[in-house]
Amino acid sequence: MYIKKSEELFNEAKKYIPGGVNSPVRAFKSVGGNPIFIAKGYGSKMLDVDGNEYIDYISSWGPHLFGHNPDFLKSALLEAIEASTSFGAPTELEVKMAKLITELVPSIEMIRMVNSGTEATMSAVRVARGYTGKEKFIKFEGCYHGHADYFLIKAGSGALTLGVPTSPGVTKGNAADTLLADYNNINSVKELIIKNKNEIAAVIIEPIAGNMGVVIPDKEFLQQLRNICSEEKIILIFDEVMTGFRVSKGGAQEIFGIKPDLTTFGKIIGAGLPVGAFGGRKDIMEMIAPSGPIYQAGTLSGNPLAMSAGYSALSYIKNHPEIYNQLEEKSSYLENGFRENMKKLNKNFVMNRIGSMMCMFFTEQPVVDYKSAVKSDTSLYSKYFHEMLKRGIYLAPAQFEAMFVSTAHSSEDMDKTIKAHYESLKTIL
Repeated sequence: MYIKKSEELFNEAKKYIPGGVNSPVRAFKSVGGNPIFIAKGYGSKMLDVDGNEYIDYISSWGPHLFGHNPDFLKSALLEAIEASTSFGAPTELEVKMAKLITELVPSIEMIRMVNSGTEATMSAVRVARGYTGKEKFIKFEGCYHGHADYFLIKAGSGALTLGVPTSPGVTKGNAADTLLADYNNINSVKELIIKNKNEIAAVIIEPIAGNMGVVIPDKEFLQQLRNICSEEKIILIFDEVMTGFRVSKGGAQEIFGIKPDLTTFGKIIGAGLPVGAFGGRKDIMEMIAPSGPIYQAGTLSGNPLAMSAGYSALSYIKNHPEIYNQLEEKSSYLENGFRENMKKLNKNFVMNRIGSMMCMFFTEQPVVDYKSAVKSDTSLYSKYFHEMLKRGIYLAPAQFEAMFVSTAHSSEDMDKTIKAHYESLKTIL
């Protein structure tokens, strides 16, 4: 693998961009080495600036359900560009997009577009606070909800990868209003509610955690969480930035049959463009300005490029529900191939998968929460990552991230991946 140009670009980038990257996990800091600079994506593949081709399992961190650059998406974007890149004024497409999301996700009665997943989660918590008149909220250890100050307390994803679960710049006041519970542990939630009676505005959770690797919730845990929030008049927020439209048409809430009060989405509703949204119960959403007193705004919210790409992708999902069966078949095939490899090598590393999201943890103990996730051998993952990269397989450069399968992944892609997985494990074990 020749990566001279990538190395040159990274050295140049470090002169002008903090750490040489615009998002920390891209720096390869937790796996060692220098990041690969990408030039092009097509279908299931990516090409780097040195001409190396990779089978891509990052999928732009989730949104590329159909692989890179499907024809229907390119057509939608080209048509949108002909009209203009943005207006800062309402468009018909925003209305069509909002209506489509409410059709696909039954818990959403009204929705507000924003420009990122962080904006969506930040705004959802503000709305919950404004609606309830309370200030505290509960999040779960290892769940990542973007980089708003009050979320960076025992956060997952890049914060977990880099070993900075809290961040300088987060005030004590912000931290005091963030209450931490244990994922999959309803008693930890009950204890916080008892200690902070009538002070908690919201509980926010990744209904399938994808930012400490893939951690699957116990359905009973989610159901009890729903029941407690209803009893205590606490707003339940499902952060489906990663899982929405990825694990099923209606997201994790469809799989588990649980209806949150508010839901947040990210780049998947823009088919990979920078976009986000939050929505839910009408009585809560009507509290947002200009119909209500809770202020939230965004100059480029609902911009025509993101709306055009998103409407195209979500319409495809609506008209082709069979894609989720295809994703399940492909993902199951890959998981089974990995499990067979481990059997041959007499290893039983944890494989957590739900739909087209999966993760292999370098631990043989069940991974059900933050504490069990961090038992994974990250140094072994680093070796594995580089062995896979050498063989043309592009995985997340961090143990605590998900692997995403797309409809563009072919049988040949997956067979090559399974072979590379076996060879890589055999090399490092």
